[in-house]
Amino acid sequence: MKKMSIRARVVAGTVAAVAVSAGTFGAVSASASAPAAESRAAVKADTHNRNLQQTTHLTIDAATKAAQASLDAAERAGQRVTVAVVDRNGNTIVTLRGDGAGPQSYESAEKKAFTAVSWNAPTSELVKRLESTPNLKDIPGTLFLGGGAPVQAKGAPIAGIGVAGAPSGAQDEEFAKAGIAALGR
Repeated sequence: MKKMSIRARVVAGTVAAVAVSAGTFGAVSASASAPAAESRAAVKADTHNRNLQQTTHLTIDAATKAAQASLDAAERAGQRVTVAVVDRNGNTIVTLRGDGAGPQSYESAEKKAFTAVSWNAPTSELVKRLESTPNLKDIPGTLFLGGGAPVQAKGAPIAGIGVAGAPSGAQDEEFAKAGIAALGR
């Protein structure tokens, strides 16, 4: 066999690597985009498994609708606020910062939403619980001020809406509840 130059060996090695990569990528892409019929059947069968739990989540469109309704209610009242909507796990779905809202309002809105969904109660009610259990305020990510409200489905929390920036927590909470009401329309 004839000895190949270094350049020829590099080119041949590169061509071989590209061919192997393309085959591997194609196989992975094919299996990811078109699951086999038996794996689809397995997923359907597992939904009846007692070890699994199904949950309800807001869509991004529903979360945005609720946040916009809250922001609109605040603007009609002449308030500059930030609105945050979080999912059941406290992860932010959407945040809308109104024109002129204070810099602290962004984080406060997210924390109020997180607090409301965590305890499935408006944050104004949770403030009252601090009298008997003051260490609740020490839980990371929470904010015990009026302005957060849970979104519920069948009595269970599925999301939280937090509003921050109005002069009072009561007003913030009124705007959060306007967002929840918009979900029912």
